[in-house]
Amino acid sequence: MNLPLLLLLIFPLIHMVTLPRLFRRAGLTSWHGFVPGLNYWTWLGMLKRPKHWLIPLLFPGPNLIMMSILHVESGIAFGHRKTVEQWWMGALPWASMPWLAFRTDGAFVGPRDWSKVKKSKYREWSEAILWATVVASLIRGYVFEAFMIPTASMEDSMLVGDYLVVSKMSYGPKVPETPLSLPFVHNAIPGTHLRSSYLEWVQIPYSRLPGFGDVERYDAVVFNFPNGDTVVVDAYLSGHDYQALLRQRAIGFAGGDPVAFEADKDRFNAMARKDWSRSHGIKSRPVDKKEHYVKRCVGLPGDNLAIVNRELVIDGEVVESPVGLQFNYMVKLKREADLKMIKERFGLTNIDIQGKAPGGNVFMALRKDEAEEMVDQNLVAEIQPYDPTSRRGTLDMYPNTNKFDFATWDLDNYGPIHLPAAGETVDLTPRNVALYKRVITAYEGHGFEERDGQVFIDGEAATTYTFSQGYYWLMGDNRHSSADSRYWGFVPEDHVVGKAAFTWFSKMNEAQHGESGIRWDRMFKAVK
Repeated sequence: MNLPLLLLLIFPLIHMVTLPRLFRRAGLTSWHGFVPGLNYWTWLGMLKRPKHWLIPLLFPGPNLIMMSILHVESGIAFGHRKTVEQWWMGALPWASMPWLAFRTDGAFVGPRDWSKVKKSKYREWSEAILWATVVASLIRGYVFEAFMIPTASMEDSMLVGDYLVVSKMSYGPKVPETPLSLPFVHNAIPGTHLRSSYLEWVQIPYSRLPGFGDVERYDAVVFNFPNGDTVVVDAYLSGHDYQALLRQRAIGFAGGDPVAFEADKDRFNAMARKDWSRSHGIKSRPVDKKEHYVKRCVGLPGDNLAIVNRELVIDGEVVESPVGLQFNYMVKLKREADLKMIKERFGLTNIDIQGKAPGGNVFMALRKDEAEEMVDQNLVAEIQPYDPTSRRGTLDMYPNTNKFDFATWDLDNYGPIHLPAAGETVDLTPRNVALYKRVITAYEGHGFEERDGQVFIDGEAATTYTFSQGYYWLMGDNRHSSADSRYWGFVPEDHVVGKAAFTWFSKMNEAQHGESGIRWDRMFKAVK
């Protein structure tokens, strides 16, 4: 346990030692200071502060701001009103609260009475901003938060430019693991070279408050990007898959040959890591500060999942596809002028037009019914589903190796894989090791080594492994244009942030859509 975390954890002990003495000097019942919860209730009464202030005191993050306020006001109530004394009370309560409680002088004079004194504009604004920060941090951290859709991976269900309200109560809000963070900033201070907006001095173990339910199949889930534990220090590249960037550069050092790369993976990865460190720099991020992604949950803990000819198969049974599912098609136009008519008729944008090829061929992201209508209405000369088999053997598909059957996997044919459930034990076969090695090391925090054909976990020989949490499989609705679990694997339970509830605002832009403007028909539309 690190020292800053220890200092935070002893706050309740400090209060149990100091508050009884302060209550007695204020003419209140001293034993209230020994009872958790009641001591804070009485403390607010002593300072003549609203009892609803108790609510933010219960939640990590906002409670740090509230405690600082109460420490400062306690000093004021006992006559220590100089600016330097207020800073002393707020910044170093581990020393200032005992100092205040065990002083033999310093009578209780009560909280400052502002009824007969006009506050300065500076103080009024400061107090308003401070209280707004507490309330907004509480709501943003534990109730709901707004996110913007930056990519087309969830088209046609969620569009680029949609602003979502994400319910954190749906699955239970996560307690912040890095509570010392700038308000309203996720992981990097704007205008800096990705300077962290948080301090890693204090790391709280993962925990989640009760919610309204569990993740269900086909929920639109917002989560912390699993491969975002390391990022390239670059404004554009930081949101991308570091493991994929590293692998691509490592394959380049292997002469562009995936087979040569796999034959000496550790050496080529070390070369790529050194190159990224030298050219851009790399940094790590804690779980709750990884980038936010949104995808649809297609696999739940305990499922056996496969994709067979584009169909999702769970436990050997084909399951119904979600509404709005899109795939890429190669469309041969009768004449190039027909493209404008097709775009208008089907509401397609520049995002849906994936690119043009020789011979009048156009790649389009379409729903199955849209593709069938084009054929039925004789609107195009020919339409063929996109064939992703060229991706086989490229190491793009998780677990990013050509061993076993993994070399035959692509976007339309994938698996089978098993999604571990919390408490489930699996045999560590060579195939399972390839699938679960990153889970065991990066998400469950264990040491892992393969030596002389045997697996060692935390230095101990192991033939089985028991998972500490459940794992999900998430994919985009735009199946051929989505960087999802097929590329980077499992989503741990502790990475789940919340459920996309509704679109509160939506706006097109000229570069991506060919036009700009507000989509009024999507305002306050529920996410399905």
